[in-house]
Amino acid sequence: MKSTQNNNERAIFATKFGAIATTVGSAVGLGNIWRFPYEAGIHGGGAFMICYLAFVFLIGIPVLCSEFIMGRGTRSNIFGAYRKLRPDHNWHLAGYIGILASILILSFYSVVAGWTIEYCLSSLFGQLKFSNTEIGHGQFIELTTGWRPVIWTVIFLACNFFILIGGVTKGIERASNILMPLLFLLLIAFCINSFTLPGFKEGVKFLFHPDFSKITPSVLLGALGQAFFSLSLGLGCMMTYASYFNNDNRLGKTAVTTAVLDSLVAILAGIIIFPAVFSFGLSPEAGPTLVFEVLPYIFSKLPGGAIWSTLFFLLLFLASLTSTVSMSEISITYFCEEKRWSRKKSTVVSSLIGLAGGLICALSFGPLSDFTIFGMTFFSLFDYLSSNICLPVGGMICSIFTGWFIDRKFVKTQMTDNGKYRFPMLRPLVFCLRWVCPTAIFLIFLNSIGII
Repeated sequence: MKSTQNNNERAIFATKFGAIATTVGSAVGLGNIWRFPYEAGIHGGGAFMICYLAFVFLIGIPVLCSEFIMGRGTRSNIFGAYRKLRPDHNWHLAGYIGILASILILSFYSVVAGWTIEYCLSSLFGQLKFSNTEIGHGQFIELTTGWRPVIWTVIFLACNFFILIGGVTKGIERASNILMPLLFLLLIAFCINSFTLPGFKEGVKFLFHPDFSKITPSVLLGALGQAFFSLSLGLGCMMTYASYFNNDNRLGKTAVTTAVLDSLVAILAGIIIFPAVFSFGLSPEAGPTLVFEVLPYIFSKLPGGAIWSTLFFLLLFLASLTSTVSMSEISITYFCEEKRWSRKKSTVVSSLIGLAGGLICALSFGPLSDFTIFGMTFFSLFDYLSSNICLPVGGMICSIFTGWFIDRKFVKTQMTDNGKYRFPMLRPLVFCLRWVCPTAIFLIFLNSIGII
């Protein structure tokens, strides 16, 4: 199915299910299954989760709507969307922030995704020997240093490439239609397994029974950051995918559905992880090592542990793949529409750029570990620049731009599908985009660079 808007043939998602699957796939990633559990663990469980969900609806959905409005309303890449909406100003330069962020994230994200492949295969063949957490830490260091991560990074990016080269409907949408249901089936299977663990009640209580005395400015900022980054906001992923939406896709409904399903994945990840942690007397405050060091130890103590471990890291791999596909699509659409390159050439160039960045980040754990910039390895630097600077700045610009500089009639037309549906939340949406979202995102930015 093609669109001929603006005199250019442009791919459109074939089905509404495909549109939802791809947008949810873009949002769901390591941020839900890896980052959310350790953030919740560090910040007290239930209190953090309540704050996180509140921010998803107060901040996440409005900014998501903002990207949807710009994407579908212009049928363009992130650079072109700003330029079409305000050709008389230099707002289009904000598109470069999203493109840069997507390249930086793809570079280090693909390294972590490569680890999930190695862990999955090592679990499958019984090579993960985590008899205690100290041995687990040693094996993690062994698996993620030297030249081995380079191989897995290349393999992961090759998987990413083969989906992208198929195009929007036959590649991205078709893959999302398969991968997202499979991801949810794996999550449900793990949740059922959690019901059988002796620490299930304690784990669920930790996650769902909030102690509001634990809410501090640090918890609030952590929850705000998790809500923002979990939905892949500020990159232009959602703007790019929205440019492939049909004209009858209800943007408000799609934004709410995406946010709800994305949050559901994070909550299910908590239900999977915390009962297991409490069952074996471990601390939920293990931090980023929770998935790669603590969980393999827990799986080794379970009946059929190798199977569960294999499936869990397969789950992480699938979540990583759906996210990196959307990140790559940002630069691909830019090359196709601004440089007038073919889809094939754009995909190859984008993949080669991601590969170059990925190799540098992979080697920063081994041969390049002593080479630092501002005291950070390439992996840490790429993570810091994208997550702490590019994403908050990009999200803040998008929110301000839609709230203040786009014609209100254009916003209404997009949110009502050209008057086909009522959208009574228009004024609250614009108010949030003008005042609430920029303020909250600015606080994230100040916190991320260490000012507050």
